[in-house]
Amino acid sequence: MKITLMQMDTVWADPAENAARISRLMDANPGSDLYVLPEMFSTGFITDSAQDSEHSPYPTLGHMQEWADSRGCAIAGSIAMEVDGSYRNRLCFVRPGGDVSIYDKRHLFTYGGEDRKFSGGCERVIAEWKGIRFLLLVCYDLRFPVWARNRKDYDAIICVANWPQQRASAWDMLTRARAIENQAFVVCVNRAGRDKVGIYRGGSALIGPRGETLASCEDFRESVVTGEIRMDDLEWFRREFPVLDDADGFRLF
Repeated sequence: MKITLMQMDTVWADPAENAARISRLMDANPGSDLYVLPEMFSTGFITDSAQDSEHSPYPTLGHMQEWADSRGCAIAGSIAMEVDGSYRNRLCFVRPGGDVSIYDKRHLFTYGGEDRKFSGGCERVIAEWKGIRFLLLVCYDLRFPVWARNRKDYDAIICVANWPQQRASAWDMLTRARAIENQAFVVCVNRAGRDKVGIYRGGSALIGPRGETLASCEDFRESVVTGEIRMDDLEWFRREFPVLDDADGFRLF
């Protein structure tokens, strides 16, 4: 499967401009099976302003559906949405034909005030596309390995983020740790540039199950790169080195 990582320099609180930019980037990088966008790609990380969240019928989700239908691909990225009176940081995995998987960010970033405006999700979501199973995560979720634990039910993790430069070393280590411990690919897409909140290096990458970098974006700038994941390689590695068979079984109270 060909996967394109779209490390955007998101324009603050301007969904129309961000949608136009995404269309241009997709046109310049055709032919992928899956395109992955950053966290809150239509607005930036707007935790201080829930009124900027989208309301039904969710125009940015409509754009995602149009892109998927017209290009015959899947699109993944998170949007700030109002849902039944509460606000959600919602990762949408959109396939052609109106088939959408929805994941509401579980771990809200209390340090940045996200918990004061948004409601967290409680459902673990795995989206399947072209025979590959993707666990969906958003940014801060990356720090919680129990939530991301592979129960032999997924092949790859998608993690979209607005992860700031001052914690870039943690991003690099955690993305690779999640790949290694779960014997899975990791598709991690962060934004680049700067906004009202801070500066973003990017660091978006496609990581293999041994922690190796298969593709990566350029740092500190808008950058798009395409990589490929092969299920036969993953299946061989899991057979030859069956780490998941020895995983601990436990309950949290």
